[in-house]
Amino acid sequence: MLTFERIATKPVVFQMLTGLSLQAFLDLLPAFHRTSAHIEYQAEQQRKQPRQRQKGGGRKPLLRSDADQLLFILFYFKVYPLQAVHGFFFGLSQPQACDWIHRLTPVLNQALGFEHQLPARKAADVTQVLRQCPGLEFIIDGTERPIQRPKDKKRQREFSSGKKKRHTVKNVTIGDRRTRKIKALSRTGSGKTSDKRIADEEDYHFPARSKLWKDTGFQGYEPPKVRTYQPKKKPPKGELTPEEKASNQAISRKRVRIEHSIGGAKVFHIVRDVFRNRRDQYVDLSFETACGLHNLRCDYQLSVAA
Repeated sequence: MLTFERIATKPVVFQMLTGLSLQAFLDLLPAFHRTSAHIEYQAEQQRKQPRQRQKGGGRKPLLRSDADQLLFILFYFKVYPLQAVHGFFFGLSQPQACDWIHRLTPVLNQALGFEHQLPARKAADVTQVLRQCPGLEFIIDGTERPIQRPKDKKRQREFSSGKKKRHTVKNVTIGDRRTRKIKALSRTGSGKTSDKRIADEEDYHFPARSKLWKDTGFQGYEPPKVRTYQPKKKPPKGELTPEEKASNQAISRKRVRIEHSIGGAKVFHIVRDVFRNRRDQYVDLSFETACGLHNLRCDYQLSVAA
């Protein structure tokens, strides 16, 4: 059975299975413990009927320690196995694994929130977060994630992506060009929705005199008091001048950092492989959590580089 004590002595394998270094895991663990205790306390306060037995009675759970619980949910995010396979590694049945997954994902998400690693979601929060970024240099981009083919024909058309030739969901991300962190994340929409439409609906307000790099999917997106940079499209039946090609290359070298940031979140296979979970809002919660884990990893990559 996979336990924290068993793999803590193998840091390379540990990072392969969880996506985090051992030190990052240990630093996140106190916040995970506080969040778990807080959620448990809230559930106890909302209990409508008195307990039939004292707290802690009954069968003891296999995932008893906070370290094993954090390992369990990180392993799911990083590897994204079938729930029956996931349960096998931890000595659980498939229904037990499913229950633990949906019990621990909000705990992990809120723990990352306590560590100030989650991207901002609301427009007012996005404005406040972006103002605190040194340099005021941002990159905006959309990203799609594959999902299972919906059975309903109307939903098939809604989530069909002409770009990816499959059924997808889409988010728009805003990254800090200097730190490579994902600072803002839009709602999760259908793959058919354009990048610009999602950005318009989110109604982002960037700090005055900030710089924003974007791709051609945001053609016409011009936030007020912001200097934007976008590659120039090749004209119909025409060619770009050498100066325009050089300008496009310079913009692409700046923009590539948001691709690295999105790729950092997609290190976790739950947001890279075909999404199988059907519980409401889990597709959105999982990507927000993966972005928070990427931001946490960035802190340790910067500390190593320093």
